[in-house]
Amino acid sequence: MRVTPIAAIIAVHAAVLAAVPAAAGIDFGPAVGTLAPALAPTVTDAAGQPATLKSIAGPKGTVLVFFRSVKWCPYCQHQMIELKDAAAPLAKRGYALAAISYDPPEVQAAFAAKQGIGFTFLSDLGSKTIDAWKLRDPQYAAGSFAYGVPRPVVFIIDRRGVVRAKLAEEGYKVRPTVAAILDAAGGIMFSPF
Repeated sequence: MRVTPIAAIIAVHAAVLAAVPAAAGIDFGPAVGTLAPALAPTVTDAAGQPATLKSIAGPKGTVLVFFRSVKWCPYCQHQMIELKDAAAPLAKRGYALAAISYDPPEVQAAFAAKQGIGFTFLSDLGSKTIDAWKLRDPQYAAGSFAYGVPRPVVFIIDRRGVVRAKLAEEGYKVRPTVAAILDAAGGIMFSPF
């Protein structure tokens, strides 16, 4: 049986996508291979400027990290501090790094300044993007200070807005490692068409 170059590219692409799923049994948010939902029009960067997936993308796309809060979540604070070491290697791979939560822009900006973090923080006040991505953590009821937080998930999205990989762990205390994120971003192959 003769394999055409296009069939070979598709086979390799499918194998790579299958190699970087969310942790076993955890599958929150848009599926790999589907178009990512848009960021809500109310999403802003830490300076209060509106943001879209296109406006924050690098040449190949974006690594978008949904996290709970840098104001009160020590696991998120630790993750964001670790991720500052991922920004430059991701940029070399063609990806911009951005992190999104329901925190107000001024909270994110203060945390980024204090920790020397240069990657983009996005504020999703009202959790409209978190809801559109189906990531709202259901364990928090209206009236709770944590109402509206997302489940922590990392998405790799190409320039066309397609989810190429996602990484998640059980619960909120353990997050995908920087090494796992870099491996996932480095292992994505793009078809020439």
